[in-house]
Amino acid sequence: MRKYILLAAAISLSFSGVHSLRGQTGKNYAVIEPPDTTVTEIVDKAAHVVPSPQQYAWQKMEFNAFVHFGMNTFASVEWAKEEASSELFNPTHLDCDQWARVLKEAGVKMAILTAKHEDGFCLWPSKYTKYSVKYSPWKDGKGDVVREFVDACHKYGLKVGLYLSPWDQAEPTYGTPAYNTYYENQLTELLTNYGPITEVWFDGGKAPNYPKKQVYDWQAYYRIIRKLQPNALIAIGGPDIRWVGTESGYGRKTEWDVLPIDLSSLNAEQLRSSSHPVDEVFSPHDLMGEDLGSRAKLDGAKGLFWYPAETDVTIRPGWFYHASEDTAVKSVAKLVDIYFSSVGRNSVLLLNVPPDKEGLMTQHDIKSLEGFHKVISETFRENYATNATVEIAGEKGEEKVSSMFGDGKYWIAGPGSDSASLVFSLPKKETFDVAMLQEEITVG
Repeated sequence: MRKYILLAAAISLSFSGVHSLRGQTGKNYAVIEPPDTTVTEIVDKAAHVVPSPQQYAWQKMEFNAFVHFGMNTFASVEWAKEEASSELFNPTHLDCDQWARVLKEAGVKMAILTAKHEDGFCLWPSKYTKYSVKYSPWKDGKGDVVREFVDACHKYGLKVGLYLSPWDQAEPTYGTPAYNTYYENQLTELLTNYGPITEVWFDGGKAPNYPKKQVYDWQAYYRIIRKLQPNALIAIGGPDIRWVGTESGYGRKTEWDVLPIDLSSLNAEQLRSSSHPVDEVFSPHDLMGEDLGSRAKLDGAKGLFWYPAETDVTIRPGWFYHASEDTAVKSVAKLVDIYFSSVGRNSVLLLNVPPDKEGLMTQHDIKSLEGFHKVISETFRENYATNATVEIAGEKGEEKVSSMFGDGKYWIAGPGSDSASLVFSLPKKETFDVAMLQEEITVG
């Protein structure tokens, strides 16, 4: 059984001692202007970029769930090759309550539903298309999966996220300016009719040989989200959360939060004047390199912004349910390894658990989730450092861990320090194989 010790500290060059977390005063972006243009000065500015309150709350969630469910479930495909008839969508025992209960019991904090995948089929009765649950035999066209999903999440205390694919193979206007209006209308429906939404997921997936090319009006999408759901985070195609760059579940060994952002002089002025400055200058781009935020990457940057990673992976080989994969569900050991290689590498884990054609999460997936949750819960049930004493290098005396860490408290090194050490003494001899080190990111 794994046992662990938790150490939490923040290293700073400006002040020292034990501090309490009372609120954030910094910004989640910075403009680099003369005379502060050397790499050392840029790194110093990067050290003062902090997450927004919404980003901070999201990063503290650590473990969320994806729920891929829709027309692809019933067509038994991962990517639609042709438009399947609405008649095909007919889950016989849809139970969003079961989904939410299973995810809650697995330790999930938020669930994200594919309200519309690239096939274009809508899991809510959108008034802007006839390709939706309204035109399916399920509940005689009177059902609303999004509504049932949201209600179930609220019942079990889960935050709600919605995935709305920009790529839409069913919508005739795709590839024209009119599609942006169509997409904005659907965003508006989802963000006004279903209560608080914590995360809006765009996705960048699209077949490279797909004949239609769409110029997305990203800034218009962002403005709608900020207006209708001001506390929502915009992910994977948005300026708040980035895709880690792989669907393996394994993040980079060095996963930076502060990244450079390209700025022109006009962009820099927009950053100063807008209420949501990064929105106005951001455009989705490739962030799949191994190094995204080292000193070398920051050198010459015109702007910086807080852009944390989300690591998505599916519990099965596919993202949608396929009966043939029932024997290929990830093992408990694999899920635990993924957890430590994503959450343990400064990322939020987003684990996909797809319901089957009946509308239920299967026992194959549930068994792995239960085993995973048991291991993680037992690992972190007892923190051996809780009753330890701490000796700070260069200072006399000892402090108790309880007076230095936990409940929003953290320790910062003294002014002028570019290295520091803490020595923890446990009350008695213990054996453990997990050490958790956390930085208080709200102070930079």
